Amino acid sequence: MNVDDWQRNGKYYSFPGHQVFFQDAGAGEVLLCIHGFPTASWDWHRLWPDLIKRYRVIAPDLLGFGFSDKPTRHAYSLFEQATILEKLLDHLDIPAVHILAHDYGVTVAQELLARQLESSRQEGNNIVIHSVALLNGGLFPEATFPLFIQKALKNRLVGPLLARLLSERAFRHSFSRVFAPGNRPTRSELRAFWSLVAHNNGKRVAHRVSRYQDERRTHRERWTEAVQNTDVPVRLIIGSEDPVSGLTIARRFRELVRNPDVVIVDGAGHYPQVEAPERVLEALLAFLGGVKDSMAPIKD
Repeated sequence: MNVDDWQRNGKYYSFPGHQVFFQDAGAGEVLLCIHGFPTASWDWHRLWPDLIKRYRVIAPDLLGFGFSDKPTRHAYSLFEQATILEKLLDHLDIPAVHILAHDYGVTVAQELLARQLESSRQEGNNIVIHSVALLNGGLFPEATFPLFIQKALKNRLVGPLLARLLSERAFRHSFSRVFAPGNRPTRSELRAFWSLVAHNNGKRVAHRVSRYQDERRTHRERWTEAVQNTDVPVRLIIGSEDPVSGLTIARRFRELVRNPDVVIVDGAGHYPQVEAPERVLEALLAFLGGVKDSMAPIKD
């Protein structure tokens, strides 16, 4: 599905004052897909046909991303993004989900795990998480190495100017670097990714959204402990050639998490769901199948 078809097939949910775009397709148990920075839910398009054959899949564009609203004076927060997802699931009358998350979405998933661990239910939400599969993302800030442009965008002095000057050419150059050399997107694919960033003049908010990196450091203990202490099954699926959050994250995960479940996708970079969708799908479905078997009632 190309980007235009993706938008045409989507829906919108009204979060107070803002419109949030999302995809909702398939049937059965619910899989919530949470995308990364700086792109959007279209990141899942190569997995989409296979996923919706097996699950009801919900894939939103978080606030400030893709086809969702991008308010220019908004104080974007990972906490708010988690609340938006809770509200969306409540709106759709979905009480329980499996989660697949990537990059920025990994931290949103950690916050959802933290809330479940605390039994913190906001305004009646009661979302139960059955499992979490995490792709390349900054679970642990000390093991994450942002690109120069990422660090510059979050700077309160330089960031606003850089965001205004950001061009498609500069985006293509920096974005391509997070892919493995043999998997770099074509010019048409880069144009599609850029269209998601640029939609609704999204450059205006890139510096504000980028400050999630500071949130990760500030709330590092909360979000690390969520992964360490949860009883929810968690699998980490890591592209080995990622210069930002690849094997260093896998090593740290093995150090900090009891009985770590890690799958390495050799030869893939920061976007394994785009670069090696078949192997990501295999790792994900095997994980979800094991979770389903463990949840099955014992027969006499």
